[in-house]
Amino acid sequence: MSADDLARLAGRHLDLQQAPFTLPGSRILVFGGADGAGIRVHTAAYEKPLDACRVIDRLVVTDAAGAVASVTEVQPHAVSFGDGIATLVFAGAEALSIDGRPGTVVEWTTPDGSTGCHLFGGPVRFDVAGDRAIAVTEWAGHDSAVAEAQAVWRDWFAKCPVVRDDLQEMTAFCWWVLGANIIRLPALQGGRPVVPSKIGYVGLWQWDAYFIAVGLRHGDPELAREQLDLAFRYPTAAGQLPDVVHEEGVLASSDDLPQADRDRLRRAGSAIADPNAPVPLTKPPLSAWALRKVLEAAPETPEIRAWARRQLQTIRRSQDWWFADSDLDGDGMPEYGHPYSSGLDDSPIFDGPLPTTAPDLGAYLVRQDLELARFAEEYGDADPALHRGRAGRTLGLLMQLWDADRSVFLARAAGAPVASDAVTGLMPLLTGELPPATTAALVAAIDDPRRYATPWGLPTVAASDPDFSATRMWRGPVWINTNALVAEGLELCGFPERARALRECTVDLVVHGGGPHEYFNPLTGEKAPAATTAFGWSAALFVDLAVQLSR
Repeated sequence: MSADDLARLAGRHLDLQQAPFTLPGSRILVFGGADGAGIRVHTAAYEKPLDACRVIDRLVVTDAAGAVASVTEVQPHAVSFGDGIATLVFAGAEALSIDGRPGTVVEWTTPDGSTGCHLFGGPVRFDVAGDRAIAVTEWAGHDSAVAEAQAVWRDWFAKCPVVRDDLQEMTAFCWWVLGANIIRLPALQGGRPVVPSKIGYVGLWQWDAYFIAVGLRHGDPELAREQLDLAFRYPTAAGQLPDVVHEEGVLASSDDLPQADRDRLRRAGSAIADPNAPVPLTKPPLSAWALRKVLEAAPETPEIRAWARRQLQTIRRSQDWWFADSDLDGDGMPEYGHPYSSGLDDSPIFDGPLPTTAPDLGAYLVRQDLELARFAEEYGDADPALHRGRAGRTLGLLMQLWDADRSVFLARAAGAPVASDAVTGLMPLLTGELPPATTAALVAAIDDPRRYATPWGLPTVAASDPDFSATRMWRGPVWINTNALVAEGLELCGFPERARALRECTVDLVVHGGGPHEYFNPLTGEKAPAATTAFGWSAALFVDLAVQLSR
């Protein structure tokens, strides 16, 4: 299948509603008009809603008879109006170009109420500067802009993995999502970060970078490695990796939060959460897991081994940081000092006081030390026994969270058990080293329709739990990353067929739901109302799952 064929498959999903028209590296987003006619243009910015980043409120094309021409086709490189009477393309990352047949007119309105029009006898270019500024000029470069935009996407789709026929179209769309979400972040001083979404998530979050790299490795392993390079670029002096790098710098502490967020942290009711005593903000320790997967797609060369050694230095210091600086009650088991550090911000396990001792964090720490032990054996850069010993101690502490009567791993809020039956309690499968009876109980929970066997995968809170909501973020909806991690845990624990079934269910969910949304209703398989669309880690993990299922 050619790159152009794959681009056309992706184009079937570019509806200008859930998937805007954009270009790798650009901040410009083109959506369908609010009134159903024409288009509107926004830019992407960190922590700013689309409505605050309007550039053109309405742009319409009218034919020679004065009738408004609808958008009739969207392909990755071009938007067509009226079956081809006009075409809109990118002219580089910061401009749009439109050309039409003689007698055709383009009209536009900007947020300040000003209007403009152009009678086509040649193309017009819209240069975008900032959130609301445009400069409109006639120019002669439209045809070359078409060719350049097509070449950008042709090069991108040439790397798209070829998978099973029933998964190929969605894989092409997910590959488009990853390319579309490439952006420039000034704070990173170079590089090609693939952000979670240009709609609301313009930054490089640790967790997202790991999952995105895992998907990218199948078609662009160099870009996958670059995501880890960027994610590991700004550790603190103590070795902590930051939560996010964004437009204005690095978010690694509650001191970096807006005042309203610091006030909410104070109200959580723990001395640890006192805003006058900064709380580190990070993301779960899956860095060695991600490095392992990215290296699986990399050639075994001296250069790659040297690159891996550099990353391992950062990862080992980060792992040590969890035990030295995030064991907030001093019992040997690190805790989350802030919900942001979990990636599951709104989970009911954080409804109580902080800090939170969470089974998912314990599982990730065990998995990370086991991975680091393997790397130490392969690279000779550390003592594997130290990592294996710590993994064993952490596993022992993790088992103290097991409630045998309820067959669930429970979190603790400032030392007190949290009753919520959340997907965090399934993550200990990732250790691959649970007692057989515990593993069997978790598999039974996954297969129990009263708890986790909902029609469309694993809810983030068990269906029988009082905290369950089918649509509220992290309180019931299915997330692609939690499904994928639990599937991997099932395989590590000796249940490969059950793991495959969950992976098949997960790709079916994305196809059924119409794309790689942020999260899904577990009962209907549809996008949850507040979920972001064209979401980076959902796209990347769909690609990863599709490749696995196509072998």
